Amino acid sequence: MKNRFPILLLAVLCSCSGHPKHDSASECASAQDSCAVAPVVETPVSKEYDASGFVLLTDVVPDAILEIRYYSTYNFIGTRIDGYEQPVALMTREGAEALKAVSASLKSQGYLLKVFDAYRPQKAVDHFVRWAKDQADTLTKQYFYPEIPKSEIFPRGFVSAHSGHSRGSTIDLTLFDMRTEREVDMGGTFDFFGDRSHFAHPVDPEQRRLRNLLRQEMSKGGFRPIEGEWWHFTLRNEPYPDTYFAFPNSVESLPNE
Repeated sequence: MKNRFPILLLAVLCSCSGHPKHDSASECASAQDSCAVAPVVETPVSKEYDASGFVLLTDVVPDAILEIRYYSTYNFIGTRIDGYEQPVALMTREGAEALKAVSASLKSQGYLLKVFDAYRPQKAVDHFVRWAKDQADTLTKQYFYPEIPKSEIFPRGFVSAHSGHSRGSTIDLTLFDMRTEREVDMGGTFDFFGDRSHFAHPVDPEQRRLRNLLRQEMSKGGFRPIEGEWWHFTLRNEPYPDTYFAFPNSVESLPNE
């Protein structure tokens, strides 16, 4: 892995020429034995920084359209989020393979997947928590939470200390209409903190059809939805249900092929 930064114990190279002159060959041999080369030892990588089970999503689902919001400033904080070093989507191999089947099914119906977020480093979640506790920072209120006071964001679960995204098999996404070449209208925008983000919130018939279509296809593909966010899905049989990963969201975090 490129970012493991193993600690290597440097081998000590010794020879008779690097020591004071010895009176006999046996003394030289003895000196060489005392300067035996030390073994090279690699320090194990903690599981939170081990990205060996992850892939670049677009390597598996090349038709996916990415708009990685937390790499940009167009998100509910208004700045790039800690841990997002590149505008890429990383995901567990199992999650990406499951999403590949979903993408193929939707493409046959005239839609592509548009991804807002996939793997999310724990550092990013910590950034969210710090922001939620800073009541003075309301830069994006009119766009992302106009209906509630900021003081309710953490208690109502819009932001929490841990996120399923950090386990690597959760994804936020919507549909992209291949005919109109535009993101579809779901009757509510990604990361809006309010009632319209709930899957069952009243929307017009076409918006309801599209919400249902996304949920049905993701469910059929092995993903579990949540009621509070129409865009949020987690692989039911996620491979790391108890691990919250911390490596940066970057291609450089992935293992060398």
